[in-house]
Amino acid sequence: MRKKRESKVHRKTTETDIAVSLCLDGFGEADVKTGIPFMDHMLALFARHGLLDLKIKASGDVEVDDHHLAEDLGICLGQSLKEALGTKEGITRYGYAVVPMDESLAEASVDLSGRPFFVYDVVCKAKKVKEFDTALVPEFLRAFAFSAGINLHVGLRYGSNSHHILEAVFKAVGRALGAAVRIDEREKGVPSTKGRL
Repeated sequence: MRKKRESKVHRKTTETDIAVSLCLDGFGEADVKTGIPFMDHMLALFARHGLLDLKIKASGDVEVDDHHLAEDLGICLGQSLKEALGTKEGITRYGYAVVPMDESLAEASVDLSGRPFFVYDVVCKAKKVKEFDTALVPEFLRAFAFSAGINLHVGLRYGSNSHHILEAVFKAVGRALGAAVRIDEREKGVPSTKGRL
């Protein structure tokens, strides 16, 4: 029986204070309190659709701007993923998902390669969803991908409502990541001809 792949990360700076607990072998349970309500909602969707158990408690200088907190959330979640993956033995490695949300259709592709790269081909017509700046989503995802050491591509096939677009994005990323971290019992090492990831 395999040990659960879990991690805990705590990062405190002069701008933010973030604690993340992540379990890759979870059920999609989320307890997320970031101080940015829209991010709480998106990260709960991400966890639920990836079947990842996620706890986040965060605070930051949101009176200045949400940017520092959003980016640092990505850093911490990425570090937590990297730690939880450990040696990456037995993982599926790749994940892909296409998710509709009403009129919007988003897709995400993930490679847990150890070589970070990030592509974001998503345009939101509305610059804000309530008080949330939609430009913070690629900042969060970029920080996540580079801190985790993963290759992440996110695209929007079509859509008009910014809330629906971003909801489809987070669900697609969650589902793609959930597929990539799954254990394949046929895999005896790491899924690479190099012998390491």
